[in-house]
Formats: sequence, structure tokens, C-alpha cells
Amino acid sequence: MTTRVLAAGDHFVLNRLFAEALQGVGDLELSELTLPWPVEPFGPVAEVREASGTEEDLIEALRGVEICVTQMAPLTERVLAASPGLRLFCVGRGGPVNANLEAATRHGVAVCYAPGRNATATAEHTMGMILAAIRRVPATHGELVAGVWRGDYYTYDSVGPELEGATVGLVGYGAIGRKVARMLGGFGAKVLVFDPYAEEDGLAERVSSLEELLSRSLVVSLHARATPETAGLIDADRLAAMPRGSVLVNCARGSLVDYEAVCDALESGRLFAAAFDVFPEEPLPKDSRLRTAPNVVMTPHLAGASKETAGNAARIVAAEVGRYLRGEPLAHCANPEVFRLR
Repeated sequence: MTTRVLAAGDHFVLNRLFAEALQGVGDLELSELTLPWPVEPFGPVAEVREASGTEEDLIEALRGVEICVTQMAPLTERVLAASPGLRLFCVGRGGPVNANLEAATRHGVAVCYAPGRNATATAEHTMGMILAAIRRVPATHGELVAGVWRGDYYTYDSVGPELEGATVGLVGYGAIGRKVARMLGGFGAKVLVFDPYAEEDGLAERVSSLEELLSRSLVVSLHARATPETAGLIDADRLAAMPRGSVLVNCARGSLVDYEAVCDALESGRLFAAAFDVFPEEPLPKDSRLRTAPNVVMTPHLAGASKETAGNAARIVAAEVGRYLRGEPLAHCANPEVFRLR
């Protein structure tokens, strides 16, 4: 029996990658919809956040479709109501933030996601951001391009620290945090971890409180999920708890940090440097203080951007399609209760 599948890819996780990953999974009839991300920024679509494309286009593309594989398509109440044949919605992201899980469960649609798909890319980018910040790579490069040679960067008060022998604190210790810890170990850094849910693995020392981690770490890198509990996790008080001249790195979620407080800490010298790949508002507003604060390294939400990440996303969701077709339990289902309700 042929199963109709929609590949709703974009300009990163290409429909070609979905099609290649789905080869041999089953007797499939594949149709395609190309979403505009990242050529156009993602954003809220109806009640879901961080989605790309329109409800209207997705509704049309889902007519008669049982399975959808995507990265950014918006699974909203309206889309679900208009797609009675849909039974499986696979999101090639670390979390299904573009899906209304409550509505999907009510409509009998299982939602899967792809944890760990960008772990290596994000960990490598994090290491690059740490090194770029402590060694002032972007600022000095820009000045050289502009014809300025600044020998004063070699003064004692201007140079940054080495990672070897330094203490680096990781807030959050999932797949990405563990890879960062392993890489830091290669540099000879001492790694502390604050994550109440993480298991011991010998790569890092667990601490019992965020305050302890902040007070002991020269570099703090954030790898926590965005939840109501972690919103504004690093605020003015916690920045004040960090040693003077320390470095803050965030390649996780923009909501974790009070960026106004970070700018204050940079301008006062409390922070030596900061490096950010994520922001509370994206694209970064033209009037953001981060554009003028001293010793800030920024990239436009690119930490997870690698060819391997795109391929991993397609392969992980294709494997879920195979499990679904064979009647096997899904490995990464965000709403497993949907099967009890059918």
C-alpha cells in the first residue's frame, strides 16, 4: 500500500535530502513544498513560534497526505483541522517548536523531532566563539582590513587568557554540552557543569548551583533549553557573580540572557568579552546596544549550520517514518499519548 508523504523542506534541509533519506523506507508517494527559510527569517505563524511559510500553502500541500517531514513548516490548529488524513509530522529540529502539540494530540497526529542533529556543529561553533572572543579575533581582523595596526592590544591589560588551565562552566549538559566538554578537555581546560538532570560522565565536575559555577568560571557557555524557568537566566545579579574579566558565550537560545545587563557588564569591564549566536529578537535590531558594546563577537544564528546537520535532520526523521510504517515505537515522539487516544 502506497503512503503519501509531503517533504516540506527549505533552503537548508533540502527536499533532495529528505528524498534521499526516505529511499527504501517503504512504498511512498512523495510530494514537495519548499519553504522560504533561511532566505526569509522564521517567526511566529498563528499560535506556533519559529516557523516558516504560510498555513495556506501547507494546507494545500497536505491534501491527502498521511506523513509530513519538515524542519520549519507550521503545524497549527488550522492546519490540523484542514488535514484529516495527516497522522505523522516529523520535525528535523532539536525540538518541535513549530508544532502545536496539544492540538496535534487532539487530532491524532504524532509529532517527532530530531535531537542531537546539530550537536557537533554547535559544539564546534561554540569553541570558535570562545576562542574568537578571548583572543579578539573579529575586532583585530576588522582593524587590519581597515589599515589599522594596534600594538596596544599586546599590553597586559588588553590580552585575553588561555584555555589551558582555565575553568570553563557549562550551563546545560545535553548532547551539545557534552561535546563542548570533550573539546575543552583537549585544550586542557577544567570543565564545570550545572545541570540538575545530567548524568556523570567523567568529562566535567558537577556543581550543585548555578551561582557556584558562575563564581568559579572564567568562561561561561550556555547550553540550556528555552523554558519559562530559564528565561532571563543570566541577569545583572548573576553577571555580577562572575569573576571580573570573565567571558560569556551563548549559542543556545536568546531568551536565556538579559542582553542589556550584558552590555552594562561589558562597558564596565566586569566582562572581558561576550560571544552570541542567538538573540531575543532576530534579526538583530539596528538599535541594539550589542552593535556598539566593546569586545562582542556575534554570528547570525549559525551555530548549527553545517552540511552534516542538514543531512542528520533528514536521516533522523526518515528513520521515524520507517518505524511508523512498520508499526514500531517512535524513538523521538513529543506526544506519545496520541497512540493511546487513537
